[in-house]
Formats: sequence, C-alpha cells, structure tokens
Amino acid sequence: MPEARTVAKAQRAKRQGKSRSTQAGAFVEEEIRHIRTGEHGARPAKQASAAAKHAARTKGRSGRVAAAGKGAGTRAHATH
Repeated sequence: MPEARTVAKAQRAKRQGKSRSTQAGAFVEEEIRHIRTGEHGARPAKQASAAAKHAARTKGRSGRVAAAGKGAGTRAHATH
C-alpha cells in the first residue's frame, strides 16, 4: 500500500499536468527508499521499479498498460 505522501505527490503532479511517467515516479522513489532502508531486503532496482509501476497503475496514476491480447501472439509464435 503506497504511503499517503506518495499518493499526494502523484496527485500534485497530475494537477500540474505532468506526464503519467512523472506521476508514477513518486511510487518508484518510494520503493527505492524502502529497499535502501531494508524494508524489502536486497532486491534489484528493476524489480522495485516494476512493483512501483504496478502500484501506480492500481492507483490510476499511470496509463501505460499493454492492450488486451498484445503479448499473446508473441508467446504463441515463440518456439523453444
């Protein structure tokens, strides 16, 4: 669950008309801070970024979600 100040920071960015990625940046900063303080253990920064972007999408701050059915064709054509 994102902290109240993180949500407020994202809302402020939205009111100012900033991009969705900038709005989601508040969530990424929070996750990185949690990793550095040891709250999440030693996870890679990429994983923290992914978790934060998921939280941002859940809160409605980022619209970068794959369109329905976009990845299915790639998986169907992949041969191992």
